Amino acid sequence: MDRFIEPLWFGQLAVMAFFAIAFLQSAVDKLLDSQGNLDFLGGHFAASPLGNMVPLMFWVITILETVTGLCCAVGFILLLTGAGSGLAIAGLELALLSLLCLFFGQRLAKDYPGAAVLAAYVAVAVLGLVLFVKAV
Repeated sequence: MDRFIEPLWFGQLAVMAFFAIAFLQSAVDKLLDSQGNLDFLGGHFAASPLGNMVPLMFWVITILETVTGLCCAVGFILLLTGAGSGLAIAGLELALLSLLCLFFGQRLAKDYPGAAVLAAYVAVAVLGLVLFVKAV
């Protein structure tokens, strides 16, 4: 029961829940409305060097977000039950990879406000990793 009042552990859980929700919701949205997302992204990247690669990028990021969200969700459960932090850390590393891919795309599309929003997510992921390092 003491574990439920430990701030470091609670912070780790919060970060894992944050990314499980964010990435799973994004992946589900992409899967349920693939054509709508592809249409939007086609226009979004039309003038960028990535314009011809939108369908490939869409499916790669959808798979990456799905795997990331699942790792974060299962990592959350494992942390909650005291079964270890390895999958949670892997989930955060995948979150950073996913976010950097998204950031790269936003910058190439010259969507600077969209890229700036992603910086907050990157900060949360880095903070999450720091929480795990401090726990070791």
